[in-house]
Amino acid sequence: MKVGIVCYPVKGGSGVVASELGLALSAMGVEVHFFSYALPFRLTGFDEKFIFHQVEVSDYPLFQHSPYTLTLATRLADESRRVGLDIIHAHYAIPHAVSGYIAKQILGGRLPKLITTLHGTDITLVGLDPSFYAVTKFSMEVSDALTTVSRYIYDKTYESFGITKPIKVIHNFVDNDRFKPNQKGCDRSIFARPDEKIIMHMSNYRPVKNATDVVRIFKMINDEIPSRLVLIGDGPDAPNVLRLAEKLGLKDRTLFLGGQDTVETILCKADLFLLPSASEAFGLAALEALASGVPVVASIVGGLPELVKDGKVGYLAPIADVETMARRALEILSSPDLHRTMAENARKLTVEKFDTKAIVKQYYDFYNEVLAKD
Repeated sequence: MKVGIVCYPVKGGSGVVASELGLALSAMGVEVHFFSYALPFRLTGFDEKFIFHQVEVSDYPLFQHSPYTLTLATRLADESRRVGLDIIHAHYAIPHAVSGYIAKQILGGRLPKLITTLHGTDITLVGLDPSFYAVTKFSMEVSDALTTVSRYIYDKTYESFGITKPIKVIHNFVDNDRFKPNQKGCDRSIFARPDEKIIMHMSNYRPVKNATDVVRIFKMINDEIPSRLVLIGDGPDAPNVLRLAEKLGLKDRTLFLGGQDTVETILCKADLFLLPSASEAFGLAALEALASGVPVVASIVGGLPELVKDGKVGYLAPIADVETMARRALEILSSPDLHRTMAENARKLTVEKFDTKAIVKQYYDFYNEVLAKD
């Protein structure tokens, strides 16, 4: 089987899932081709297990903005004709599914099949913009098959777009051999003293992540239990987060790490993970924290309740209810027995429900199911 995976290369859930899926498929013997304008961030340099096709971003003076959708479609068609792709797997409806559809029209044959995975903001934000609504709906209708990463996005797609095409829910996944508790490199002393707790947050720091609420929650935690706040990732809201930490007198207790590639050796140092987002299609950062044996306190929003089992692996609270989140965090941090139970439950959940091997097999079986259809 030959699969072309189309994704955004920047840090974010869709890029992580697409990259990890491709690597796992390669390990199963699938010939995987990645298509993007830059190397996806979870793919580091040359690897004989996959082929990366960089899509040129045209700077022809006639174009005020680069016609990336068209150059991507051309590259998909050219490489499919050359290597005989069986499947184009578009991660994110806009513009990847549209480019996949155009590539299929150029080729004019039965193959490749176009599978589109809906990751969240392509449905809840970008797709609902009047400028993109019609083309988003069209891209789903012309795909040979659709998947989505959570039941929440499944329901939201039908509700918002009124499509009739079946959608298969295939949850996001985590490499439990990579993300795990107490692994080598998990010495927490580089971040905190033995009597201090380590609170973590990881995101792309877009406003929807409510990362300033992380600081507000941390302030209430630190007032009761000496703690350190470790922030992973970067994005437009990061300066506001750091300014708030300084304003609240937490500058010396906050460590901003920026973008990191080996987050598995950082997450496992945490005592608690905070994700107070206003919207989450699934919550991949929370999944990686849970796999690392870290309880999570998060918002009751989107796909998070499908992952963060309230009272079992952490707690959920209403969006922006920082007082409840802080109270729940303190409940976990002040009880070693509760913390240990939640940490064990978190690890068990990711191993049993969200392991890479099991989820990737669902994709592989789905590929074969789609290929078997005329």
